[in-house]
Amino acid sequence: MNLHRLLLERERAGRRLRVALIGAGKFGSMYLAQAKHTPGVHVVAVADLAPDRARASLLRTGWPEERLAARSVAEAARGRTTCITDDAAAVIAAPEVDIVIDATGHPAAGIRHVLACCAHGKHVVMVNVEADALAGPLLARRARAAGVVYSLAYGDQPALICEMVDWARASGFEVVAAGKGTKYLPAYHASTPQTVWPHYGFTPEMVAAGDFNARMFNSFLDGTKSAIEMAAVANATGLVPAPDGLAFPPCGVDDLPRVLRPRDEGGHLHHAGQVEVVSSVERDGRPVFRDLRWGVYATFRAGGPDGEDYVRRCFREYGFSTDPSGRYAAMYKPYHAIGLELGISVACVGLRGEPTGQAAAWLGDVVATAKRDLRAGETLDGEGGFTVYGKLVPAADSLRMGGLPLGLAHGVALRRAVAANAPVHWDDVALDGRDDAVAFRREMERSFAG
Repeated sequence: MNLHRLLLERERAGRRLRVALIGAGKFGSMYLAQAKHTPGVHVVAVADLAPDRARASLLRTGWPEERLAARSVAEAARGRTTCITDDAAAVIAAPEVDIVIDATGHPAAGIRHVLACCAHGKHVVMVNVEADALAGPLLARRARAAGVVYSLAYGDQPALICEMVDWARASGFEVVAAGKGTKYLPAYHASTPQTVWPHYGFTPEMVAAGDFNARMFNSFLDGTKSAIEMAAVANATGLVPAPDGLAFPPCGVDDLPRVLRPRDEGGHLHHAGQVEVVSSVERDGRPVFRDLRWGVYATFRAGGPDGEDYVRRCFREYGFSTDPSGRYAAMYKPYHAIGLELGISVACVGLRGEPTGQAAAWLGDVVATAKRDLRAGETLDGEGGFTVYGKLVPAADSLRMGGLPLGLAHGVALRRAVAANAPVHWDDVALDGRDDAVAFRREMERSFAG
């Protein structure tokens, strides 16, 4: 409740939080648009594989040219300027950086950056939920051992869901389900970057005029991003995925307490205490009334028989939507502002030493799943591509089946054919066990199995 006041105190004292951003894509650009207006924060560096793209992002979001003149992080820290570079490792190592934001979306790079932050004593805000889904529990453990904060990114839906779950539990409610909304139909699992735009209603002219990434948008449509984000939520909150993964039931905000309750009580959940994503369209394509496509939710119930009737009455008196029994209620947020509200994580991490969500266990995993019949010798192309989508499964099931994590399913060749909608296994591909990301993931499996 007092982050702004604390930021103002930092500004007045000349002790601004010194932030470095790695990755100047859409999420990073949205953060930059707000960071220049935030007291107590100084973006000392922006690192991107394409520095010209980073400069363009800064200029497009309103940064004046004269503020981008620093030739080093040290020079930037002495004034109110920003250094643009392609050397992320040097930025992380710079003593003038307090907090690193990883907005690369690349799992292997994310692991590498977090480990470097641990080595150099830098807090890290992990926009890169792909890396968190691949190895977040071990990354968070390493950060705690190093005395730094590892945090999910506020504005991205997982952190907002974690906040809502924490609110419900701290208020004494039992969380029954939590998740987000999206546009989903079963056929979308086969979507590719070539077929994605009509599903969004985007014309070629709209795509040409915007900063749209076909693979990124496709990862949202084909269910992969939902699986990745719900794995992060499961691992941070202790909510367990259903055995069959996400069901994407169509549901509007008024029906959340009725749909997101256990099946044995008339709902759609496999069990109480589950992550789930709701669809904004019915299975026949009709729009859901008062959908939650851009938002997040939690359903909850009174935490025991003592006083339950009183709580039900309170739900009714204060206008909560409930299930027919009056026992289940819901809270939701209709929108998320993505990078525009990332500053909440920066402030929480830098001022309070607290994450806005952090993996605490390994409960959910994302397994690469064939979009079509794949032939031996084909090369997998990872998230949002033409060959695989990500499916959420309980981590124990992933370990038992030997499922290939989606975060490692890029640029690797199949040893054998895989049927459409079947999982890809570790032994279906040729992976180099000496690769840093592969080795780190294997270490996490050994550390958290059981």
